[in-house]
Order: sequence, then structure tokens, then C-alpha cells
Amino acid sequence: MLLPVALDQTYDYILPEGMTVLPGQFVNVPFGPQSRIGVVWDRAIGETKAVDPKKFKTIDMVLDVPALPAVSLTFAEWIARYTLAPLGMVVRMMMSAQVVFEPVKPRFGVVAVEGAPVPPRMTPPRGRALDIARDGLIRTKSSLADAAACSTGVVDGLIAAGCLAEVAIPEKRYQHLDPTHTDVEFIETQRIAAQALVGSVEAANFSASLLDGVTGSGKTEVYFEAVAAALKAGKQAVIMLPEIALTSQFMDRFQRRFGGMPAEWHSALSPIERARVWRGAATGDVRVVVGARSALFLPYNDLGLIVVDEEHDQGYKQDDRVHYQGRDMAVVRASLGKLPIVLASATPSIESHWNARTGRYRHLILPGRYSGTDLPEITPIDLRSEQPDKGRWLAPTLVEAMKETLARGQQSLLFLNRRGYAPLTLCRSCGHRFECPQCNAWLVEHRFRHRLNCHHCGFSLPIPKTCPSCKAEDSLVACGPGVERIAEEVRERFPEVTMALLSS
Repeated sequence: MLLPVALDQTYDYILPEGMTVLPGQFVNVPFGPQSRIGVVWDRAIGETKAVDPKKFKTIDMVLDVPALPAVSLTFAEWIARYTLAPLGMVVRMMMSAQVVFEPVKPRFGVVAVEGAPVPPRMTPPRGRALDIARDGLIRTKSSLADAAACSTGVVDGLIAAGCLAEVAIPEKRYQHLDPTHTDVEFIETQRIAAQALVGSVEAANFSASLLDGVTGSGKTEVYFEAVAAALKAGKQAVIMLPEIALTSQFMDRFQRRFGGMPAEWHSALSPIERARVWRGAATGDVRVVVGARSALFLPYNDLGLIVVDEEHDQGYKQDDRVHYQGRDMAVVRASLGKLPIVLASATPSIESHWNARTGRYRHLILPGRYSGTDLPEITPIDLRSEQPDKGRWLAPTLVEAMKETLARGQQSLLFLNRRGYAPLTLCRSCGHRFECPQCNAWLVEHRFRHRLNCHHCGFSLPIPKTCPSCKAEDSLVACGPGVERIAEEVRERFPEVTMALLSS
């Protein structure tokens, strides 16, 4: 038995008479003074010294939860060996939907009873609630009360009067995904790449493909063809994204292609929804999962494809508890499960690029944009040879380009990866720098708010009028530009133009 604790050790337990267990099943076992959930393992791990049989404890019960598939057990052991993490902590990541291990609590709602007599005391709130409930939809008491602008006591009164009936709320089913919902017209390079990925899915064996295409080249539409092939074959697919913020836009594209929404998996889900997705992946009800790196550890019933979008992104790295690179672990999971994996990026990581060059990955290149339009012209400016005016930050070439753009009635968008007014504030007299007292990071001046902020821990203080070290007045100077400083210069150069500043 393996427990989800920071140990590399299995424990032996006695099976009660009549009970049978299989590797991967979840059971309740006594562990010290507590009762813990453990996983039946297929072999002993850690110390295997002789133990007095009288000291063995008995398994309490087998949980009514889908078992971890054999490939998940192998995957967990591989990660533990590679990352030097306790095996119990790896298994804990595979049990990240705790509600799924709790007894299922049925949810109840209310509906109107057809032909029910009018309640003896019909008040306006009761009338509103009945009018809404007559549409036949099942609602929870609280949602009906909110819609009718009344209390749940009013709803309870209608139930007691026989006007409303309590019924079990059926579990929400996942939408059907149609691999033929939309026909996509590809250009030649896209068609070749799509056919290669579809062929790898149909081969049902391990292969790794690097889908390397410029921004707007149609990488998503191409690997959607591989997802469609997996659905046609009755397999599941997981699409990994590095950031939750990317999920909303991606889901819209997915729905347009397949006519339904996939399951989401990320840290922002409620415990109930996490349990629903976990169980759906294990039973096969969930056909496609779109999620963060942790989606890799779901107990898929019949996984047939893994896609790692934006594979170069640092968001796939986990640096707490079990340290791992999600992209690399996805390749391992595909290899152990004998299924294809697609790594997609406009700027592939060095590791993936090298693996493609040396033949370990198949290299599929999409050189042009999907619409056939050219990529924008990029003009680098060397600020050593083309210095901005004194006290300014915008190079003359950039200023002229903005003038020409505005003269044509078009908009200009300036990006800078520095929040605030200046990344550093110091004293000209003594050289004192403003440092965060909580985390030792430099404080960033936000002049529009008249504050010095720490972008690491959130500490903030007003901008002082004198140096706290030498007490000199008017000696503080802002060093370097932030978005506020650039916005200030733009206002000075183009006072007649409407300008907006967007910053987190």
C-alpha cells in the first residue's frame, strides 16, 4: 500500500475475508492514529524487513472510486526516480481532486407541481416564485429565491404547501464533441503537417512531433486535426496550456471546431468541478481535457494524444514540492503510454529544437501565415548609435514612425516590460537606494500614485520628500523608464492625441 505522504515506502496490510483488491485501487487504511487513503501498489517499495504478522493492520474498505491505470503507476515511479521526489508526493499529485474520495452527496432542486392547488396564503413573493418555477427547469432553492427576490423560507413554504416538489438534480453531462463539425481548408504546408499528425494518431504508438510555425500559421487548426483523429478512434486527448489566462480564448476556438466544449483542468476550478473532471477522465466520459501542467496526472481511461501548446513557455515548470518540467514529463507520459505527442510553438525551446534536428522528434514546419499575409516588418534600433534626446527615452526613428502613423489616422501601440514610472529610485547625494524591508527587492516608483511599490511582496510606502539616509532634500532621482515615464513623454510630444495607459 502506498500513501500520499512524503515517503518512498509501501506498507503491508491484511485483506479482510471476502475482500479483493487490484493495483491502482484506492482504499481506506489505518495509519498511526488516523485513517488515510492509500493506493494499492503492484510491488513493494522501500524497506522490506520482516514484520511480526500480529502487527499487520487490516484494510478498512475499498473506495468507490475509479482505480489509477497501470500506466499511471509506472509514470509515478518514473517521475519519482527522475526528480528524486518521494513517490508518495508524486501519487498525491494524481489525487489532487480530494472531493472525489468523499461520499457522493446528491444535490436537490425544486420544480413546480402540475395541477397543484393555489396555496392558502398567496403572497407576492410566493406568486413570483411559482411563476418562475412553472417553466419546468430544476433550480436549487437558493437560485429560485434569488430569481424571485424572496427568501428560501418562501420556497420552503411552497414545498410544504405542495406547490413545489424537491427532485434530485441530474449530474451535468459533458458536451458531445463532433470531429467532423467543421471542415477546414488548409494550404499545402498545413495539409502535409495535419496528415502527418493524423497518421501518428492512427498508428497508435509513441511518436513526438515538433509543430514549428510562425505566429498565425495555423498551428492550432493543424493539431486540432490530430485531436479529431483521436476522437474518431474513440480515444481521449489532453491539450496542455501554460497559463490559465489563455484558456478562455482557446475554448472559443475549440467549440467552433468541434461543436462542444472540452473539460477544463486548472487551479481555479472548484473542488466539486475538479472531482467531476477527475472522475470523468477515469471513466472515459471526458473525451478532451484542456488544462495546465497538472492535467498530465489525471487517470485517463484511454488516452490517445497529448498536445503541449506553447511548449517553450516557462509556465510548464513546477518549482515547489515535486520539481518537474511539464513538457518533458508529457513526453515521458506519451512514451510510457505508447501514444503520440505534439509539441507546438512559434519559438521552440532549445531542447525541442535540438531533438528535432537530431531526429528524435519529427520536425513539422509551417513557414507562412494561415491567411497568406506577410509577417510584419521588424526594424531594430541600436540606441548606442541613435540616442534619444537628452531627458527623453524614445529614439528619433520611433518618434518619426509614430508621427507618420498618426498622420494616417491610425493608432500606435508601445510595449514596455516595466511597470511604474522608474524601476529604481536613488539619492544623488549619498547613493541610497530604496529597498523593500520585507524581501530586499528594489522598490519601484509609481509617480502617478505617489508611491514606491515592491512588485514581489506588495509592500508600499509614500514617496518621501527627503532621503531617509542623508536627509538631503530634492535629491531623489528616478533611474530608467517604466510605462508611466514613457506615457509622460508621449503626452509631451503629442499633446493633441488621446492616449491611454494600460498596466497591471
